[in-house]
Amino acid sequence: MATKVLVPLLGEGVEEVTVIKWLKKEGDSVKELEPLLEVNTDKVDTEIPAPASGTVLKIMAEEGVPAKVGAVLAFIGKAGETVESGGVESVSASKVELQVEGQKSVQEPATLDVRPSTKQDLGFISPVVAKIAAEHGVNLQNVAGTGLNGRITKNDVLSFVESGKSKVESRISQPATFQPSNLEPGTFIKHSPIRRSIAEHMVMSKHTSPHVLTVMEADMGRVAKHRSANKEIFARDGVNLTFTAYFMTAIVAGLKSYPLVNSSWSDEGVLVHKAVNLGMATSLGEDGLIVPVIKNADNLSLLAMARSVNDLANRARTKKLQTDEVKGGTFTLTNHGISGSLFAFPVINQPQCGILGVGAMQKRVVVIDDAIAIRPMVYLSFVFDHRILDGASADNFLMKVKETLENWA
Repeated sequence: MATKVLVPLLGEGVEEVTVIKWLKKEGDSVKELEPLLEVNTDKVDTEIPAPASGTVLKIMAEEGVPAKVGAVLAFIGKAGETVESGGVESVSASKVELQVEGQKSVQEPATLDVRPSTKQDLGFISPVVAKIAAEHGVNLQNVAGTGLNGRITKNDVLSFVESGKSKVESRISQPATFQPSNLEPGTFIKHSPIRRSIAEHMVMSKHTSPHVLTVMEADMGRVAKHRSANKEIFARDGVNLTFTAYFMTAIVAGLKSYPLVNSSWSDEGVLVHKAVNLGMATSLGEDGLIVPVIKNADNLSLLAMARSVNDLANRARTKKLQTDEVKGGTFTLTNHGISGSLFAFPVINQPQCGILGVGAMQKRVVVIDDAIAIRPMVYLSFVFDHRILDGASADNFLMKVKETLENWA
């Protein structure tokens, strides 16, 4: 009896997905829970595993074409079997939805994959492996896989951690390591679903609200000292303490002091949000960027904030985010300094009131108490919706962020 592969429900409010790539073709054999295809929704790329073992009898959905939730993507059955030859068992791929902390517990996929793991392509990374790597601040590019065809297993990551090898910070706080493609002149690049979604959202944002930029400079000396003193302590709890966690915590302080910044505009009035849900723009290399959201960030300690940053950044890069994890943000941080940029004019992530850009940290000569000193300095670029905030209220918020960083204890 052939089995239907259906479009799973990937999040609340998600009605359709776009098929990005089939990892198997008709006639190929597939094992249960082995990645079968990649889909995209709300800029989140997700692998859909096979709900049964067998042969891919027929593919119903074309690459680049939207498919509604519940629609048939393919049929899996015995070799030589035809879809019309008998009954069809309906098994939704939603039975293998990933387990997400804070959401309902559902079955985790197995970690089988047939693609080799290389420095350029890690292949399939299971949620368990991604979670362990995030908790211990491990860059999976540095881990040698011993699984089938080089796949990285849970034991590979644990052995790497136990070996005491140096950890590296997640890409959100380090210069990007991907290399641009060697494009030939005259090349036509078809828009990916992520690139198209980014383009539409950015154009809509610029047409929606009047963007205004204000910039301040912050002395990161105290933060750098605190990080150096606590990095090893945090590491014992499996957390990589990055500067991003400090910026996010400082934003929380600013939003608590000036709640109007944590708001959204509507024709009827301004909605000041109860929850502080912080988005952090995360580079996906040539695939664009995505903004995972840390929910209720105002209730998190620095340790919990750093753990959330690690987890979301790692799962963003390994395409393991859930659709709900990129929704509901009330304010966004973009760390454009990872590529050396000093300051920028970020685009507001609608319908939020503002976005804070963080530039590259550099040691510069500054005057402190009429004396010349060298300090690690960073530019903070705050872009705000001028319908909601005026210059004074925007500067008050940014000054609070600056003071929180400069007076870190």
